[in-house]
Amino acid sequence: MAAEIIHPRTQDTEDPVDAVFALHRGGKMEVRATVPVRDADDLSLAYTPGVARVCTAIAEQPELVNDYTWKSNVVAVVTDGTAVLGLGDIGPQASLPVMEGKAILFKQFGGVDAVPIALDCTDVDEIVETVVRLAPSFGGVNLEDISAPRCFEIERRLQDALDIPIFHDDQHGTAIVSTAALWNAAKVTGREIGELRAVISGAGAAGIAIAKMLVAAGIGDVSVCDRRGVVYQGREDLTDVKAEIAALTNKAGLKGSLAEALNGADVFIGVSGGTVPEEAVATMAEGCFIFAMANPNPEIHPEVAHKYASVVATGRSDFPNQINNVLAFPGIFAGALQVRATRITEGMKLAAAEALAAVVADELTAQKVIPSPFDPRVAPAVTKAVAEAARREGVARR
Repeated sequence: MAAEIIHPRTQDTEDPVDAVFALHRGGKMEVRATVPVRDADDLSLAYTPGVARVCTAIAEQPELVNDYTWKSNVVAVVTDGTAVLGLGDIGPQASLPVMEGKAILFKQFGGVDAVPIALDCTDVDEIVETVVRLAPSFGGVNLEDISAPRCFEIERRLQDALDIPIFHDDQHGTAIVSTAALWNAAKVTGREIGELRAVISGAGAAGIAIAKMLVAAGIGDVSVCDRRGVVYQGREDLTDVKAEIAALTNKAGLKGSLAEALNGADVFIGVSGGTVPEEAVATMAEGCFIFAMANPNPEIHPEVAHKYASVVATGRSDFPNQINNVLAFPGIFAGALQVRATRITEGMKLAAAEALAAVVADELTAQKVIPSPFDPRVAPAVTKAVAEAARREGVARR
């Protein structure tokens, strides 16, 4: 039997759960016109017959679509509902509140319009074909909450097929913010990222992307762990994606469990859920960093982490150093769309991480290695860095 939902106004005391439902009632977004339609003259300009002149111009010069429609500032937020937050495979309709939330964050923090699109299919070929057919309406595509390993192939194939940015935020947004925080954690403790050995718990979308970005950023060494332990070259059960990451990581040649890999490690990055035993945490290097990002329950609770770590970060807003993707994706798309980039390159992602780290470079403490999502400097800094990087890398069209 479905749970009864009671609007908070009907209660004498406010229930926060009911407040959530009240906020979501009717959805969290709407479409608004940017031009008036007050009379027949306005109607003739905004719609027929005037609109036909614009349509004809675009038909003759297709690039004009970016100047005379909203295409150049609108992103499709696409999901199949298979990996929604910490809820797992809940389906496309149940994913819509999250996709709406993502869309309003695009607008609030990056000034970018976004449209939630929940697909009633999970087959890779079907998803790719569907998004390709929708692409003429959008300046970019943000893939969201699509389970691994399908997400890797979907992103790659869409980027090969389309000349607009394709960005799987669960991978790259998490990697960008984590890298920025790690740069600043090293700085605040007087170290360089190249001196650090990191262990990542989780070999899904986020874990793989973080590992790749840390390698690109110059990490001393990084090992990725899945349910069977360290991902290493020659392990017989590796998928193609894990085999690729095994070849890029684990210079130390570690094998065995996550707990064994943590012995002497400088950095723990958790994107897997579960709980890491305190006795394993205690074996990490003195002054280590712990980024336990599972929500709502971090892999290592901050109370435990602070016993051993010099810098602690989580994915939660009620602890310092929140690793939150909203610090990255609005500015990344704003910068990419600003220059009409054909893709988001590795250089653009690193530039975003550097810009994000620099926002608080003069304010660093162990409790502040990453800006707040509400810091007004964040999106403009990331937007500028991404646009400049796109031009340097030759993917900008203006």
